[in-house]
Amino acid sequence: MRVLLDTCTLAEIRKPRGQASVKAAVRAVPSEELYLSAITVGEVIKGFALLAPGKQKKALWSWLDSLESQFAERILGIDLETGRVWGELTARAQKKGLIIPAPHGLLAATALRHGLHIMTRNTKHFQVSGALLIDPWSGG
Repeated sequence: MRVLLDTCTLAEIRKPRGQASVKAAVRAVPSEELYLSAITVGEVIKGFALLAPGKQKKALWSWLDSLESQFAERILGIDLETGRVWGELTARAQKKGLIIPAPHGLLAATALRHGLHIMTRNTKHFQVSGALLIDPWSGG
């Protein structure tokens, strides 16, 4: 099973006392089957950029550098086909009266485009997209 890690999953596995079920779920997937989205990298950078300068911010940048190196060939960008999938899935949701936040819609489109499951706690934002979900917080 190939898995796209959502930002909340990355944050949880980084915590020294992060939820064991999340860490176990990530460890259960072979590393070559784990992927990141350029959108997730952007969300992480946005969070760092909002922090005041200091040791924590420096440590987080170092962690991100390590992630980018570790996932170098498995960070997926937004290409034309992903954009098309995103447009279709967000329109379908909107017809049902639902709005998918742009980052979540783009993650869902990336997962659908590349045949990936999304590992996330934010299933509410992804369910309408049709993407396959893994929620290790709830065991699903």
